[in-house]
Amino acid sequence: MTLAERWLKGAYHDSRWLWPLRPLGALYQRIMANREATYRCDPTAAWRAPVPVIVVGNITLGGTGKSPLVAWLGRWLVDKGWSPGIVTRGYGGKAEHYPLHVTARTDPAQGGDEPVMLAQQTGLPVVADPNRARGARALVDAGCDIIVSDDGLQHLALGRDIELVVIDGQRGLGNRRCLPAGPLRESPERLLRVDAVIANGALAHALPVGTTPMRLQPTCWRRLSDAERAPLAPLPFDLPVFGVAGIGNPERFFATLSDLGVAGDMRPLADHQSFSTDTFTAACGRPVVMTAKDAVKCRNIAPPNSWVLEVEAVLPLDFEHWLTAKLSALS
Repeated sequence: MTLAERWLKGAYHDSRWLWPLRPLGALYQRIMANREATYRCDPTAAWRAPVPVIVVGNITLGGTGKSPLVAWLGRWLVDKGWSPGIVTRGYGGKAEHYPLHVTARTDPAQGGDEPVMLAQQTGLPVVADPNRARGARALVDAGCDIIVSDDGLQHLALGRDIELVVIDGQRGLGNRRCLPAGPLRESPERLLRVDAVIANGALAHALPVGTTPMRLQPTCWRRLSDAERAPLAPLPFDLPVFGVAGIGNPERFFATLSDLGVAGDMRPLADHQSFSTDTFTAACGRPVVMTAKDAVKCRNIAPPNSWVLEVEAVLPLDFEHWLTAKLSALS
C-alpha cells in the first residue's frame, strides 16, 4: 500500500508518526488558501476567456473519475448545441512546443495519455498545455465557444465560470489533512466554494457539502488490435486474464472487472505508468484487459488478445437541468 493509499483510506488518521508533518500540512493549507484569496480578490490576476469555462478538478491525490466526467461533459455540451474544447495539462507528455493540439493519433509520449484518450473518446478539439490560459486561448482561436478544463481546479491563472469537484465516494477525503500530512491539495472547506461536488460511487464517508452522484458504467469491450467492439456478456475472451491498470485508483478498475465476472492476475501499476513489452511478459498467453487510459500507450506493444473495458459516466437528470440553468445564466 502506497503512502497516498494509506492517507486516502484514513489508516494513519491518529498515527503518531504523522504528527510531525501536521505543521507542514497546516502551512501548505494556508499557502493554498492565500493563493486562492489573491486570485479571488484581484479580477486581473487570471485570464478570462471570452467564452464560458468549466473547470473539472479535485482536492485529493489519486484518481477520482475526472476524465470520465470531462468526456461526459464534452458529449453533453455537443448535444446541447455548443462547440466545446478541452484543455488539459498533458501530464506524462513532453511536447516540443505548446500549446499542443492533440488528436486521436497523437503520440501519448508527446501529448500525454489522458489527452489522447479524451480525443479518442469525444472527437473534440483537445489542447495540452502546462499554461492552461494559453491552451484555452488556442481553443478559442480554433472556434470553440465553451472550454472544459480537465484537472484545473488549482490552476487559478485561468478564470472560470463553473467549478466542478469530483470525489471518490469510497475514499472520500482520507484523513482530511493537507500535504504532506495527508492527501489533500486544499482544505476540505474549499468544497464550500465550488459550484458542485460530484461523488463517484456511493459515499462511504460524510462530506461537508451535498453531492451529486455519479457512477462509471461499463459499456462494452474493445479489442485493442483492431478496435472491434463486443458486448459485456458473454465475455469475448477466456478466463483467467492478466489485468493491468496504470491509473490513479487501480483497485476501482479491478473491482469493476470482478463485478463483470472477470477473474485472474490483477497488476496495479503507477498512475501514468510507462509500458513496454516486458509489462506483458507475465501474461503467459492469457488475455490482457486494461483501461482506456492505458490502452492509448499499448496498441503497438500489447499481445494480440488484449481488450479494453470502455466506461462512461452516468449522472442524474437533475444535474443536467442544473447545468443548463447555470450556462443559461452566463449568456
